[in-house]
Amino acid sequence: MYRERSARPAGAVVWTRTADGRPARVLPDGCTDLIWCDTGGAGELLVAGPDTVAHLARAPEGTRYTGLRFAPGTGPAVFGVSAHELRNLRVPLDALWPDAEVRRLADMLAGGDRPGRVLETAAVARLAGAPPADPVIGVVVAGLRGGAPVAAVADRVGLSARQLHRRALAAFGYGPKTLARVLRMNRALDAAREGRPFAEVAAATGYADQAHLAREVRALTGVSLGALTAVPGTGTGDAGQHRTAGPGGGAPD
Repeated sequence: MYRERSARPAGAVVWTRTADGRPARVLPDGCTDLIWCDTGGAGELLVAGPDTVAHLARAPEGTRYTGLRFAPGTGPAVFGVSAHELRNLRVPLDALWPDAEVRRLADMLAGGDRPGRVLETAAVARLAGAPPADPVIGVVVAGLRGGAPVAAVADRVGLSARQLHRRALAAFGYGPKTLARVLRMNRALDAAREGRPFAEVAAATGYADQAHLAREVRALTGVSLGALTAVPGTGTGDAGQHRTAGPGGGAPD
């Protein structure tokens, strides 16, 4: 069961998932996550970096996860490293933060019943002490998410293509073209999950045709568009979890 709710800081989401023993397919979305993994014994704090392709998460049945997923470009200020250093990685939080700080946070999580709130508070505190955010990041994300060409976005923020690429690597973990592909795929999946015909989805989200959409989805996720949009509970389709649009079931803490 996967659940999520809006969270602090702005644009973040708290999500929870209990492993059912099957691999969970985590799709690329340009985001980074701070994750509390609770096995019922000793817990672990992890950082999930931005993925360029789908990641298969495996855990024993009953393992409980609470994560704080940051909006694209926010995570680096929380973790204290550029996003490209975390690309396609899952690393222990104590590899990035001081051991004592991580131990205090882990003790609070293990001893409380609202881990999502604890993660939010920790992230907000880290951001309060971080340098000001790069002012172009929000404009870049909004432009690419809206389907604007990379060159147009670079012009909008007054950067050359090379300057935008360098800033994007630090903020998102990959260049603006890759981020645009990832954001467009997620827009298409959201539309397809509403039941719209695939050809209509492809046209609405900027793909040349349905075949182009299908190729991009398989390249970024490893499975077909049909598998990712199958109705849950039918016994068909992929068992994965779309990180930006999980199914309902109530809000986590």
